[in-house]
Amino acid sequence: MGIALTSCTVPHVGHPTFDLDDEEMEVGIGIHGEPGRSRVALRPADEIVEILVEPILADLLFGSGDVLAFVNGMGATPLLELYVVYRKLHEVLEAKGMRIVRRLVGSYITSLDMAGCSVTLLRCDDELLRLWDAPVSTPALTWG
Repeated sequence: MGIALTSCTVPHVGHPTFDLDDEEMEVGIGIHGEPGRSRVALRPADEIVEILVEPILADLLFGSGDVLAFVNGMGATPLLELYVVYRKLHEVLEAKGMRIVRRLVGSYITSLDMAGCSVTLLRCDDELLRLWDAPVSTPALTWG
């Protein structure tokens, strides 16, 4: 589930895909400039996290347990701000009995000029953790 504070610029088009006022945010956006579910007044980071997480938990019927959490920057969001989002995400999930066992925080799936972020959650079991922990060597990720 993603949120945009600014639109992205699709290189082929050469200008922002949509306009947002300084006091607005687009909720539920796609990373290629697709419009979101709604446009609402800008909110503090902690409230934004709750707006992003609530529909994920409701749609997927997450219960307690282990999860992988991915906080992705949309391209123009500083890493520090992504860690502010992660801090609140950790707090919300912990309060619901979920334990983040692996995490990614950074700009991995991005669009040109877009400020905002997305949250992805994955229920984890031993097999998924084993696969996640396998060695990786790519330009964006390296571990193991």
